[in-house]
Amino acid sequence: MTRTIVHLVRHGEVHNPEKILYGRIPGYHLSSRGHSMAARTAETFRDHDVTYLAASPLQRAQETARPIAKATGLDVDVDKTLIESGNRFEGLRTKGPRSALWNPRRWPLLVNPLEPSWGEPYEQIAERMLGSIERARTAAAGHEAILVSHQLPIVMVQRTVLGQRLPHAPWNREC
Repeated sequence: MTRTIVHLVRHGEVHNPEKILYGRIPGYHLSSRGHSMAARTAETFRDHDVTYLAASPLQRAQETARPIAKATGLDVDVDKTLIESGNRFEGLRTKGPRSALWNPRRWPLLVNPLEPSWGEPYEQIAERMLGSIERARTAAAGHEAILVSHQLPIVMVQRTVLGQRLPHAPWNREC
């Protein structure tokens, strides 16, 4: 039986001088370091048997996928289910002493970190990502596929396949 491999790639570093949670906000593009990351990642796939490439519709994922497309000779399919997770803190600074999370008006959104109550439930993220992986596996049967997505969706897949609980400490994520 021939093996099919689906690679999950997180987009490169994003230009975000305001240090806000950009989530699904359009227009966030890769920094110069992010473009370099994407180019180096693309080179690792040059001699692979990749027959399918898809990416989240967000600009940073599309910019990461472009050099991979060039290295593999493939077009990039846009897969909306690879998108970043939904989050009601988009557009806000969520780290450090100026974090919007210190504002008591936002505390009702923080009632259940296990769900999470401020955004798309972890189970939904994992389900849509596993669906993307299955579609990619079918499209690349017997070969390799690459899916370019975002940190939390990839971590949800990682935790699911490792049998770990989906709720986790975001500062301990490894993607």
